[in-house]
Amino acid sequence: MRLAFKIAMVVAMTVAILVPLTMIRGVIEDRQNYRAQAVADIARSYAGVQSFAGPVLVVPYTETVEVEETDKHGNVQKVQRDVTLQWTFFPTTLDVRGPMRPSTRKRGLHEVRVYEWQGKARARFQAQIPAAGAAPRRIGQPWLSYAIADVRGLRASPRLRIDGSIVSVEEGIGSRSGPGLHVRLPEPQSGQMLTLDTELDIVLGGTESLALVPLGKSNHFALQSSWQHPSFGGSSPRHELDASGFKADWDIASVASNAQRQYLQGQLLPDMDSGIAAMAGIDAVGVSLIDPVDIYTQADRASKYGILFVLLTFVGFFIFELIKQLPIHPIQYGLVGLALAIFFLLLVSLSEHIDFAIAYLVASLACIGLLGFYLVAVLRSPGRGVGFAAMLATLYAALYGLLVSEDNALVLGAGLLFLVLAAIMVVTRRVDWYQLAGSRPPLRE
Repeated sequence: MRLAFKIAMVVAMTVAILVPLTMIRGVIEDRQNYRAQAVADIARSYAGVQSFAGPVLVVPYTETVEVEETDKHGNVQKVQRDVTLQWTFFPTTLDVRGPMRPSTRKRGLHEVRVYEWQGKARARFQAQIPAAGAAPRRIGQPWLSYAIADVRGLRASPRLRIDGSIVSVEEGIGSRSGPGLHVRLPEPQSGQMLTLDTELDIVLGGTESLALVPLGKSNHFALQSSWQHPSFGGSSPRHELDASGFKADWDIASVASNAQRQYLQGQLLPDMDSGIAAMAGIDAVGVSLIDPVDIYTQADRASKYGILFVLLTFVGFFIFELIKQLPIHPIQYGLVGLALAIFFLLLVSLSEHIDFAIAYLVASLACIGLLGFYLVAVLRSPGRGVGFAAMLATLYAALYGLLVSEDNALVLGAGLLFLVLAAIMVVTRRVDWYQLAGSRPPLRE
């Protein structure tokens, strides 16, 4: 019965420690929200995540059609009405390229990554205006439009050349509500072939991410930056990554993308609220300048292993009690568990001011030193206290290995648990559990 009570006590203390661990994870989540607010504040004053689509050539026309209408007396009669429609032409070839020059802006404790994209968008149009049919048709003034997610990011006046001549651009995309630029063109004739060569030079600021929409029949995109930690969205590009930064380029045919159809259905730009990896709304590709050591993500991942730390430590205490017959009070279990939990709070608070690796080292040394000092008295032996401290140091080192090796976290975690279980089985292989429990089953003849 004493053994069963002790096991129940260890389980109860382990569950109780979940309360402070949950509270600490809540603190980490709050700090993540504060950073998100800092990003939003900087985006409002600088520019948000950016996306770019275009150019698109739109030719409006008004056609007189005959329709049937019912008058107030219920009589059906045929009348002629003018209907305004438009033809939408996408580029035959589209080439968008340019460097992203990164920098950081600080709001309180938080640094936010921003950039200036020195973009150049070249496009060629071969648009066949339909010949006039039987119904009267009047062709209006067409426009060439570019969609931009946040026009506040324009750092200089865009320069647009059409067939080598510089033209002035106007705000808006011309045809419907939406942020961007457009230019009006001369009215074409029915049956005319419109051949246009366009080149837009643009300096566009943004926060963290940039997306490009492949609206051409043949699309080539190329981006480069000195930022060493890109995260690509959409289809994977050919890319080079080294100490000087990255270079990435995409070749996308219209048959491999739904962007043109989605644009005609009203989707101008991708929805990037969930990040570059989860773009929605319209097919797009892009890049995000990420922080490879996001302290809140790392601290959150570390805190998920908190219950494992507590459980392994309590199991170590329990095995020690069984073998050495040295009782450990539940309050002593609880104090050790709280010290293990506070490690994660120390980690996130220190990492906001110093490098994450140094913060991890300082927090782990503080907790290991405190627990080692305490356990020397609890276990009534300097050797035993130092031994437990060494075990905890091994656990902290293993946790750091899991954090910095995300791709191998599962295999490393599984290996660690296997080694811990093997060690427990080796240590307790000669323990007589019936004798410890104070009962022994009757022998069979």
